[in-house]
Amino acid sequence: MPHGIHGIVPPIVTPFDASGEIDEDALRRDIAYMVESGVHGIAVGGSTGEGHTLESDELRRVVGLAVQEAGSVPVIAGIIADSTRAAVERGLAVADLGAVALQVTPVHYLFRPNDDAMLDFFATIAERTGVPVMIYNVVPWAYLSPTLLARIIDEAPGVVGVKQSAGDMKLLADLLLLVGNRAAVMSAVDALLYPSFALGAHGAIAAILSAVPKLCVRLWDAVAQNRSDEARALHGSLLRIWDAIHADNLPANVKCAMEMQGRQGGFPRAPMPATSPERAEAIRQALVAAGVL
Repeated sequence: MPHGIHGIVPPIVTPFDASGEIDEDALRRDIAYMVESGVHGIAVGGSTGEGHTLESDELRRVVGLAVQEAGSVPVIAGIIADSTRAAVERGLAVADLGAVALQVTPVHYLFRPNDDAMLDFFATIAERTGVPVMIYNVVPWAYLSPTLLARIIDEAPGVVGVKQSAGDMKLLADLLLLVGNRAAVMSAVDALLYPSFALGAHGAIAAILSAVPKLCVRLWDAVAQNRSDEARALHGSLLRIWDAIHADNLPANVKCAMEMQGRQGGFPRAPMPATSPERAEAIRQALVAAGVL
């Protein structure tokens, strides 16, 4: 796959302390845990990493630290911005650090660019930064169809992949059919990673990977080795965990799941609320059922 992007690529959390500052020691420990868990890559500054709250210099700190600590494991840098100018500025801020790609959302404010403008947005970022771009197809009112995604991949040389979100497996299947192996198609359908892999997705970049990376690596290996009974059982465990953590404060809930496992996720950055006691209990029960606790 282009630039080694494949397999289990957790979009890791950004640990913040009680005052809202980045806890670099906790971030280093989490990256070490991910590498030890056998992940195939690490994504930073995405939605789970609360990248929308990071200033450009903070993103640079996080990306630089991740590249340093991950060693040979590829690092993808998240770019969440509302204009081409802003996205290029953030991309240039991390361009020299060694990330293998930028994971870029479409603009996420109210207005959707037309298809030509959307193509130009991603092409310009790749050209101006000199870093390969993965499209993070997540914004509901600016969602890119499989046909448009394939067009951008074919017409913008610097675009090397797609992180395909939302729960519609038909869209993922159509995208895989159109794109083939010309680009990395990574599933962010957290509830349905097993069928995503079975359909031929080249891997996943999804929040649940950050909550329980070892289970997700086991699932990837089970599908690759045609161990279908094990894969189905892992799917059931992961689905229960996803149902427990999926909410508007998803990053906080991932951090809650981490803390229960003895991993330091830190606080969410305001105004995101912490996990409620009721939600925390549901997360605990799901982790127990999965054999994680």
